Amino acid sequence: MGRAYEYRKARMFKRWDKMAKTFTRIGKDIVLAVKSGTADPDTNARLRVLLQNARAANMPKETIERAIKRASSKDQEDYKEMVYEGYGPHGVAILVESTTDNPVRTVANVRSYFNKLGGSLGTMGMLDFIFDRKCIFKVKNTGNKDLEELEFELIDVGGEEVFLDEETNLINIYGEFTAFGALQHFLEDNGYEIVEADFERIPSDTKTLSEEEAAEVEKLIEKIEEDDDVQRVYHNMA
Repeated sequence: MGRAYEYRKARMFKRWDKMAKTFTRIGKDIVLAVKSGTADPDTNARLRVLLQNARAANMPKETIERAIKRASSKDQEDYKEMVYEGYGPHGVAILVESTTDNPVRTVANVRSYFNKLGGSLGTMGMLDFIFDRKCIFKVKNTGNKDLEELEFELIDVGGEEVFLDEETNLINIYGEFTAFGALQHFLEDNGYEIVEADFERIPSDTKTLSEEEAAEVEKLIEKIEEDDDVQRVYHNMA
């Protein structure tokens, strides 16, 4: 089933387990997509896939419309995408993605979480050798396409791995980070229904901890995830 699949199954922390947090994350992504493009999903490919993500998360229509309207408003402050990298307890690598209108506030908060819970915040790029950034698409499985044949077809547009998630019956497609647009266009042009699309950072090396050690790391991760500016948290704990 592949290294990416095994990694996803083995992750030990809960991501986006609270509906409000999920809506906030998607809402900020929508604002960024509109500000960098247009408010029309027909001409904004990134916005189009984010609206699909919103529907998959059961995000209310009015909440989606508010996010688009907010992004189009002159009063909306610009968000900045910031990445923070460091090590938690027991040498676990932790990478934090944030979307913030106040980077000074956000970095101060993230640094305080690391310092208070046994970690240390480092410099940007220090974990590039550990995490590979990938894009992922989840599409409906009609049963009409051989997955090996699909994987072969996707190689030319940056696809790397295709497998069926038996729990959701969705086809998962992993590709190069820079291939997001090309993969999206291929899937849309060939009639695949995209249920969700996102980016992942997959560790090339993992650390195995005892139950007690893992609990210390999870406490730090949970604290970071509670921050309103934080979008995603990745780690290399097995």
